[in-house]
Amino acid sequence: MSELIRDFARLPQTWFETPIAAIALTLAAYFVGVRLFKLMRHPSWFPPVVIAALLIAAVIALLPIGVEDYNRGAAWLTLLLGPATVALAVPLYQQLPQIRALWRPILMTLPLSATLAACYALLIAWAMGAPPEVLASLAPKSVTSPIALSLTEELGGSTALLMGALMVTGITAIFGVEWLSRWLKIRDPRLIGLALGINGHALGTVRAFEISHQAGAFASLGMSLTGAFTAVVLPVVWHLFV
Repeated sequence: MSELIRDFARLPQTWFETPIAAIALTLAAYFVGVRLFKLMRHPSWFPPVVIAALLIAAVIALLPIGVEDYNRGAAWLTLLLGPATVALAVPLYQQLPQIRALWRPILMTLPLSATLAACYALLIAWAMGAPPEVLASLAPKSVTSPIALSLTEELGGSTALLMGALMVTGITAIFGVEWLSRWLKIRDPRLIGLALGINGHALGTVRAFEISHQAGAFASLGMSLTGAFTAVVLPVVWHLFV
């Protein structure tokens, strides 16, 4: 009888050792997040992906399973991050004439913006005495997840801390860009989309597509170029100064 009870208690953990359970939980949490997002009248500060993350965290905390069990099962979904990012080339291609017309201001703006996005968090953390592992986890926080994960592993940071920083950065960028655009009376969807993509990575890009297709295309451009620039420059600067 005791063995039966023990086996029953281990059942959730056994389920999550298979990809099906983890993938099903992830998809269910996301669809619930989308539903709640609509019921709350689309708050920009609480996107569906954040709701889904909180729901998954609650399930993991309540059931006798570990984060490692869930990560092993959800690894198949992680593989889709790269193709999903590459698929953003479609709206980029559709807006190519406008992007060509603005290539000079984009080229002048993006390196400075990407550098500031990485530096301000590092400076604050360094001033507060954060160890190198924390600094390495915060440095790629404004880059899309596939590139950020690779950079964090290369720099010796914590993946868990990085994912939290990515979430906070995306939400803060959405709120900040929309507030500043209203305050400064900026209504050009190209500028708003580019700012969301540079500062808010994938979360900002999703929000930009909700504004307009044009804003989403420029957010994709900002996110892609920021990722490429950071992937090339950040490891070099890190190994020179840290």
